[in-house]
Amino acid sequence: MLDLQGYGPRLIEGAGVTVQLAVLSLLLAVFLGLLTAIAKMSRHWFLHRIATLYTTVIRGVPDLVLMLLLFYGGQIGVNAISDMLYDHFDIDIYFSFDAFAAGVLTIGFIFGAYMGETFRGAFMAVDNGQIEAGKAYGMSSVLVFRRIRFPQMMRHALPGLSNNWMVLLKTTALVSVIGLTDMVRVAAEASRATHEPFVFLVPVAVAYLLIASVTEWIFAWLQKRYNVGYGE
Repeated sequence: MLDLQGYGPRLIEGAGVTVQLAVLSLLLAVFLGLLTAIAKMSRHWFLHRIATLYTTVIRGVPDLVLMLLLFYGGQIGVNAISDMLYDHFDIDIYFSFDAFAAGVLTIGFIFGAYMGETFRGAFMAVDNGQIEAGKAYGMSSVLVFRRIRFPQMMRHALPGLSNNWMVLLKTTALVSVIGLTDMVRVAAEASRATHEPFVFLVPVAVAYLLIASVTEWIFAWLQKRYNVGYGE
């Protein structure tokens, strides 16, 4: 194992934090993305406008600015609620913000908007004829979604989903600004202490490249699986 002047173990631990952060953020983003896509396609005007406002704001503001706003603004909002509960109901509740949880929530919330547009386009690309055929065979709405609409949607969504994942993975580097000790933060601290930035930043770049390469293979496998029965 590379020692890297004593920082090697911390870098490996930071890499583990980065992977966990990225995967959990992806799961949250996919969940929010599906909800957003459904809301934007809904005939209910309120849901449609809320989803549209969400995607417009998120896509129009830089990720770093959003992360700082959500992290610090979230703390201020929670503290305000805590003070209100104490002033009006004499309920003393202390909320502690965990940097890891805050990172997952902020990145997941940001990329939920991007995923929403990806899923919306994929849903719209599904042939309505297949859905109508499923209903004609007596399938329920849930069964139509599970056996026809969702697999077809995933076939169209995977390329965009893969691209969003790659951007999300690189965005995890921003969590160092809110105090989370990921591998970028460890590398930055080591670089300042030793004045040898390339010794630590190059391994970090290689680690990101390896993670991206492995996940790209996974997405290629999923793409092949969902494309079964279709010409390349």
